[in-house]
Amino acid sequence: MATRYPWYLLADSRDGRAKEAELTQKAPAETPVHNDIRQGFVYERVPHIMLKSIANNPLIDDIWEKWQLVLEPLRATLNQATERKWEEWQVPRELPAGTPASAVGPHAKWWEARIARQREIDASIAARADVEYLYDKPYTDASRVRVAGPFTVESLSPHRVLPASEEELIDLLDAEEGKRSAVDADLAGHDFAAIVIDYLKSEGVKQQAKGDRIIFESLTPWPGNFIGASGTFIEGDNGPERRAAILIGPEYGTVGRQDIVAAAREAVDARFDVLIACAFNFDAHSSELGSLGSLKILKARINPDMHMSDELKNTGRGNMFVVFGEPDVEILDDGGPEIRVKVHGVDVFDPNTGDIRSNDTKGIAAWFIDTDYNEESFFVRHAYFLGANDPYKSLKTALQAEIDEDAWATLYSDTSRPFPRPAGRRIAVKVINHFGDEVMKVFGV
Repeated sequence: MATRYPWYLLADSRDGRAKEAELTQKAPAETPVHNDIRQGFVYERVPHIMLKSIANNPLIDDIWEKWQLVLEPLRATLNQATERKWEEWQVPRELPAGTPASAVGPHAKWWEARIARQREIDASIAARADVEYLYDKPYTDASRVRVAGPFTVESLSPHRVLPASEEELIDLLDAEEGKRSAVDADLAGHDFAAIVIDYLKSEGVKQQAKGDRIIFESLTPWPGNFIGASGTFIEGDNGPERRAAILIGPEYGTVGRQDIVAAAREAVDARFDVLIACAFNFDAHSSELGSLGSLKILKARINPDMHMSDELKNTGRGNMFVVFGEPDVEILDDGGPEIRVKVHGVDVFDPNTGDIRSNDTKGIAAWFIDTDYNEESFFVRHAYFLGANDPYKSLKTALQAEIDEDAWATLYSDTSRPFPRPAGRRIAVKVINHFGDEVMKVFGV
């Protein structure tokens, strides 16, 4: 948001078509434009001129005829002043000594027109010749500034997310019967599970508050159907020892609610105190599940750097596992044609007290809304920024321009602008904290 980018001319725009017509010397198309970025940009090009480019160019004759109306009167005036009969190809670049002063003006004007004619012919040949597009050099519009362009945020693995207001009965039945979703059938391989356990031993699980970390006294593999490891940690500074069951999600994929329910039932049978589910992504439905009876459930997101485990040095001081709770979101619906969304904060479970700790919006760096969620990809249609420090001054300095403070106030807000009810009756809200961890929740509207 605080960086200036060049504005590239879109091929599917009025300005882009005008630039393309200027380069090709052809009339621009009259079809409607939609400013579709998928149609590409207007690129610089290198002409490949061959004999056919000259022989088959009808514009050369038109250009010649146009400039003859300018050149011939000047040549006649020049011949009269010098008392010569120069043909076009005989006119010298420099007048010989002793030429009358009255010939200097017509001579200079004739050569200016002669050079201009040749340049126009060369440009016509280059425009009509075969070209090679320089795709790394699109034309820019210096009068416009691009702060950010269209973009999407997609999950690690495409999946469908159910709205938070609905439940799939089949998922609950599968969990009760001990079944599990196919996405996590083999724990994504024992090698990945071993890597996760190794990092858990050295780094523990980071809470959102500073210094709030679960440090394991011991951590060993567990021969369960869903639970991959068993660990112990001290609750608080001098509290009792607790046993934690570790659910290890797939290396590429998403952990769903039914996975967590199945693992929680196994953890209850084995008398664990806490279930810690470690995964790169959780579906929206899993955010509703905070406990199963007396068993507390933590959902720890794995840092994507884990995919670089071969090159990443395990120092024990990173944030590879961070518990990021459910966003506290309210849908402001007065029954009209438009609705709004208000974010209150993020709820995080505190293992030291056993309570749910609610943070205000200062713990949120940014939050986004997909106002018409298609259950496949998250499109950022509304973006808002929060936190203790208002980046308005930094943004103004970086852009080197005045910013409408009223417009900026709508972006630096915990309440969204009104937007129409979605046709698909689904909206999704994604919240990102200052560590870069994200959580998404889907609502039926």
